[in-house]
Amino acid sequence: MMYNVKVDVSLKEGMLNPEASTIERSLALLGYEVKETKTSETITFEMEDENENSAREKVDDMCQKLLCNPIIHNYEITIEEVDCKN
Repeated sequence: MMYNVKVDVSLKEGMLNPEASTIERSLALLGYEVKETKTSETITFEMEDENENSAREKVDDMCQKLLCNPIIHNYEITIEEVDCKN
């Protein structure tokens, strides 16, 4: 089966986020007041696997080994089966 995979990666609470700080300062210079800016990254790809549980286990392993740093990042995995009926 083919699956669409989405991994949302964000910094854990309490981690410094220089990108968000820069965005807040830049928006303030433009006259916009914002609070608690957060940034995240979304990684998407397709993969083939036997079933959704197996795919999820493999994606979790990818996250632990390459896609994020589990010490400083949280991640959320979304998997949807691709409809191959055309």
